Amino acid sequence: MSDVMLEMKNISKAFPGVKALDQVSFKVKKGEIHALCGENGAGKSTLMKVLSGLYPYGTYSGDILIKGEKKRFDNIRDAEKAGIAIIYQELALVQKMTVGENIFLGVEPKKNGLIDWNRLYYETSRWLRQVGLNVDPTAVVEQLGVGQQQLVEIAKALSKKADILILDEPTAALTDEEVERLLAILDNLRKDGVSCIYISHKLNEVFRIADTITVLRDGQSVSTTPVSDIDEDTVISLMVGRELTEQFPSVRHTVQEDVLIVDDLTVYDPENPTKEVVKGVSFTARKGEILGIAGLMGAGRTELAMALFGAYPGKWTGSLTLDGRKITVQHPYDAIRHGMALVSEDRKRFGLVLDMDVKANITLASLERVSRRHVLNEQEIVKYSQSYVDDLRIKTPSLETKLSQLSGGNQQKVVLGKWLMTQPKVLILDEPTRGIDVGAKYEIYNLMHRLVDDGVTVVMISSELPEILGMSDRILVMHEGRIVQEFTKDDASQEKVMMAATGRV
Repeated sequence: MSDVMLEMKNISKAFPGVKALDQVSFKVKKGEIHALCGENGAGKSTLMKVLSGLYPYGTYSGDILIKGEKKRFDNIRDAEKAGIAIIYQELALVQKMTVGENIFLGVEPKKNGLIDWNRLYYETSRWLRQVGLNVDPTAVVEQLGVGQQQLVEIAKALSKKADILILDEPTAALTDEEVERLLAILDNLRKDGVSCIYISHKLNEVFRIADTITVLRDGQSVSTTPVSDIDEDTVISLMVGRELTEQFPSVRHTVQEDVLIVDDLTVYDPENPTKEVVKGVSFTARKGEILGIAGLMGAGRTELAMALFGAYPGKWTGSLTLDGRKITVQHPYDAIRHGMALVSEDRKRFGLVLDMDVKANITLASLERVSRRHVLNEQEIVKYSQSYVDDLRIKTPSLETKLSQLSGGNQQKVVLGKWLMTQPKVLILDEPTRGIDVGAKYEIYNLMHRLVDDGVTVVMISSELPEILGMSDRILVMHEGRIVQEFTKDDASQEKVMMAATGRV
C-alpha cells in the first residue's frame, strides 16, 4: 500500500471564462480506493477527463505520473495503454452488440487476419466471472439490466489490464442489491492490487468502500485525508466551506393559496421499469413563492420535473391537482393546456431548435395564438416575439437570427420567452442559470421575482447551493428519489441542505 500508483501534480484547466481546475494535486496508492468528493461543478469530472486522455496534453497544465513516470496522453487510447480505464455515469456500451463484442470492441483477438470468435467469447467468460456476472457472453447488451450493463463496463475495463480504474457516479442507476454487489467487486479488486478512483455524492458509500478521500471545491483540492481520520460532517463542511458570494435580488414574497399539489408521485426508470427513481413524492407549490428543489446528481429532481410536464419517457404514478382540480398529464401538450411550463435542464436538446430563428423559437409553444384556421400569421409572430425580446432584453441582431448564434444567456432568455408566451400558472425551472454569465443570471433572478409578483408559481431546481438559498422562499431537499427535508428561507443553510442532500437527516 506504500507504492504510489498515480500522482497528479498542479493540474489546471480552463474553459472560456471559467477556471475549472486550479493547481489540483493528489496521489493514489496501489490497491487503494481513493474517493473524490465535491459539489456539482467542483471539478471532479474535469480532472478525470484530463487523467483519462479525453482532454489531451497541452489543453491543461501540470503533470501526470504513473508509477513515478511522467505521462502525456494525446487521447483515450494513450491513457488505456498506460493502464487507465474510466467508466462514466452514462454507460458507453453499444446496445445492439453482444457482451463479448462490447468488451473487445476495437481490440478483437485475431487468427489468420480474422476475428477469433471462439477466443473472444472464451476470454469474455473469464472476465465476466471475475466481476461475478453470470450472463451469456453472446447475449445482446440491450437485453441486460442497467446493473448488469455496469458490470459489463467493469469487465471491459479490466480486460484492458487496467491498473487504475475510474468510476464516475457508478451507483446512480443501480438498485440497492446491485450497489452491494458492485462494492463487493471493488473490494476484491483492491485486494488484487487494482487502484480505484471513486467519484460519488453518496457519502455513505464513500465511507464504506474508500481508503482515502480528496475533497475538491471550486476547482481546487482542499483536503486529502484517510477515511479513518475524517467523518461525513467534516467532508460536507469542506465541500461547501465558502461564504455566499453570488448577488441575489433582496425580495420577500407574500405566500398565498396552494396552486399545484403533487401526491404520491413515483417515477420508474425507462431502462429498468422495476427501479424507482422518484419514490412516493408529495408536495405543494403555492402562489406567491419560489419553491426550490435541491439535491445532488441522481437524486431524481429532473425526473420529477419531466414527469410533471408529461415529458418523461418512463412510467409514473401519482396524482396532480392544479387550482383545485385533478388534472391528467400524459404529454407536454396536456401540461401546456393546463397552464404548466418547463424550462428544461438541457436547453439545447429540449428547449430550443438551434437552426431556427429567434421569432420561431419564441412562438413555438404558442402556435395557436399566432395562427388562424391553422395558418400562421407572420405579423402576429413578429409582434409577440418582438415584445418578449424587448421585455427580456434579449440581445440579438434581429428576430431572424438563428439561435445557434446567440450567447448562452440570451438563448436561455429565448427559452423563458417561449414559455412565458404560454401564460403559465406554474413555471418549472430546471437549472435555470446553468452555463450563463453573472450579469445574465441577475437578470433572470429579477425576472423570476417579477413573475412571482405577477401571480406565477415558480418551482426552481438547482444544483448551486447559493442559488437555492438566495432565491427560494421554501426549499425541498431530495435524496435518492425522496424528499427528505423541507426548509424555510430563514431556517436553511448550506450545511443543513448539503447534509440532507447526502442523506444525513
